[in-house]
Amino acid sequence: MNIRPVRTAKDYKAALRELSAYFDNEPEPGTEEGDRFEILATLVEAYEAKRFPIEAPDPIEAIRFRMEQGGLTVKDLVPSIGQPNRVYEVLNRKRGLTLEMIRNLHRNLGIPAESLIGA
Repeated sequence: MNIRPVRTAKDYKAALRELSAYFDNEPEPGTEEGDRFEILATLVEAYEAKRFPIEAPDPIEAIRFRMEQGGLTVKDLVPSIGQPNRVYEVLNRKRGLTLEMIRNLHRNLGIPAESLIGA
């Protein structure tokens, strides 16, 4: 099962080519080909995470994304944030999120708390 680490762009492209052959006919887990597929996918995933990290969204962008995704309006955020003027202040970055707002947004709208806390 001659598999090598994915360290360079050339290694990455080679691993992607090899993986693409499995996409149309994914091998059964637990078989030799299935193990090869899983190992290659793990190596590619690790390389991508290291070379192309995806940063956590800005908390306000996370809220706006959820609003867009769910067709929500300012009125829908009132139970989580407070009166409409407070919602506008938060969305316009004039007021920060409180711990209570974060908890409510997470509980009521399913926005991951990690996205709301920010880094």
